[in-house]
Amino acid sequence: MNFSFKTYLNKTTDAATLAVFRIGFGVMMCYGMIRFWLKGWIETVYVQPKFHFKYYGFEWVQVLGDYTYLLFLICGLSAIFVAIGYKYRLAIITFFISFTYIELMDKTVYLNHYYFISILSFLMIFLPANAYFSLDNYKSKKAFNTMPKWCVDSIKLLLGIVYFYAGLAKINSDWLFRAQPLKIWLPSKYDLPFIGETVMQQEWFHFAMSWSGMLYDLLIPFFLLYRRTRFVAFLFVIFFHVFTRVLFPIGMFPFVMIVSAIIFFDATIHHKILNKIKSLLGFISAKAKPIQYKQAYAVRYSKLILPIIGLFFAIQLLFPFRYLLYPGELFWTEEGYRLSWRVMLMEKMGNTTFKIVDKNGNSFLVNNSDFLTPLQEKQMSSQPDFILEYAHYLGDHFSSQGHKGVEVYAKSYVALNGRLSQLFVDESVNLYQEKESFKHKDWILPFKDEIKGL
Repeated sequence: MNFSFKTYLNKTTDAATLAVFRIGFGVMMCYGMIRFWLKGWIETVYVQPKFHFKYYGFEWVQVLGDYTYLLFLICGLSAIFVAIGYKYRLAIITFFISFTYIELMDKTVYLNHYYFISILSFLMIFLPANAYFSLDNYKSKKAFNTMPKWCVDSIKLLLGIVYFYAGLAKINSDWLFRAQPLKIWLPSKYDLPFIGETVMQQEWFHFAMSWSGMLYDLLIPFFLLYRRTRFVAFLFVIFFHVFTRVLFPIGMFPFVMIVSAIIFFDATIHHKILNKIKSLLGFISAKAKPIQYKQAYAVRYSKLILPIIGLFFAIQLLFPFRYLLYPGELFWTEEGYRLSWRVMLMEKMGNTTFKIVDKNGNSFLVNNSDFLTPLQEKQMSSQPDFILEYAHYLGDHFSSQGHKGVEVYAKSYVALNGRLSQLFVDESVNLYQEKESFKHKDWILPFKDEIKGL
């Protein structure tokens, strides 16, 4: 076992593969920052709101006001530096820190693919993605034709985990046997040409999409790994992600996954891509001084880096199963739901009102729109940790207004995946006295149904 593992660590692969991945990753991330800026989301999501929901343990991450624009600028510039391979190590560290800070500023905008970008950029810190076809090569006049195979395989493994775990999450009775929530979402796409008023309205299509989505996620990593099925699998990747992008507003995630899947192809494909880039940059490369190409890149500090990467993947494999430590229905309580590749599995709508009571027995209801944006109120109304955090914000706010002995109570109705709404929170619990922690929130009322599955 030890011998085979050492043998694997000594295997090499073409460095062009990771170079293409680096370029694609950097370009898309820079475009993502520009897109967020141009759509005005920096202002509406981060600058304008009076209150921002925080991840537990990261309450110290503060919104920077107008300096948030500078943070996005730094993130976008570092992405460009990653793409061109200029001062790569500093650039990817800067990107990881700035991007992750942006995501931690407000969990209202949490998406699985933002988490994916953060952990992928963290992994790339330890990979020699600038060993070939980078400005760092031109600066040092030295490049490497090959690198350790595990450097490329680590990215393939992370992509495989994302897909496979997303497939496992779909093995539940709502997704497979009730076609939920697709049965709610797809008929609303009636305005799509040709299929909107026909296929999208058919129940058989809802079930077909549910089952095919589950099978796609479970199997696509293996088909991409196998040479004989790789090209057809890549066509499925393109079709699946373009189709989901047409159906749902999920931003750049489909294109990130399409470009990332290219890493599974042989080095000949990556050299063709790089040669195309070289031809486009011919006027620059023609003036460049010759670079000395060495055979193999040796990863420095590998005895430190390999255990870090090993721990990183152990966390990625185990962390999504932390929901097993909590009682109750996962989709209802959402305890252990985030950061676990559970993608688009729920249609959960809530209506939550808060009552403030002071020590004199005076009470009044809160108008949530006085404190929250429409997006924040929508997210808060059906997620327990949002409800608790907002209750504490209200308690602090009205205490600062001079109210004594403030208590905060919530009346919440939530509907999950097409079911009738039911009471979500124990109305008798003073949420201002409840503390956020990793413990189960026993003030969440039991779910009056059962969802079987993983």
